[in-house]
Amino acid sequence: MSSPQKPSSDSPRHLLLGVCGGIAAYKAADLCSQAVKAGFHVRVVMTPSATRFVGPLTFEALTGHPVMVDALATGHGSDGVSAIEHIAWAKWAHVACVAPLTASTLGKLACGLADDALSTVWMALPDGVPSLLCPAMNTAMWDNPVVRRNVRWLDELGRYTWVDPTSKRLACGDVGVGGLAEVPDILEAIRAAVAP
Repeated sequence: MSSPQKPSSDSPRHLLLGVCGGIAAYKAADLCSQAVKAGFHVRVVMTPSATRFVGPLTFEALTGHPVMVDALATGHGSDGVSAIEHIAWAKWAHVACVAPLTASTLGKLACGLADDALSTVWMALPDGVPSLLCPAMNTAMWDNPVVRRNVRWLDELGRYTWVDPTSKRLACGDVGVGGLAEVPDILEAIRAAVAP
């Protein structure tokens, strides 16, 4: 399979943004807004739990595109996306980024599971599409041996670039590594991934 072509400097760049459920999901709205201002065309794929933190309408308003939440629905689901569009969305992307990435979705990617819209689309990404992973979770979860193993497994594939979590006071009150990277740092990593 041939690698996808990077966009030229004067053509629109397509960012596929995955959003998982966690308190850091609100930062994904800021990332989406900043990416649109930077000239990216953005489509958003959300896990069902992500919609409990930020509504799909927020991302639809920011991007002008429908948001995919249920790629496994038959026909057109309530999100307006058909059951086979996960393939088209994956092919549309010049760069993909999951922010925030939860331990659950990290595990799904590491084990090849595709049981929700986000994991299904990411499994369908063509080889050569840069995929950035931006974890956000409690320090104990980030340090959990199973999560560390899953990180190693993803590293071994050579298909993913990490935007590492930061050390800070977390939503639970703990202080340690696990906070989502700052939005400007994530956006810079996205830009670098599609730089000519």
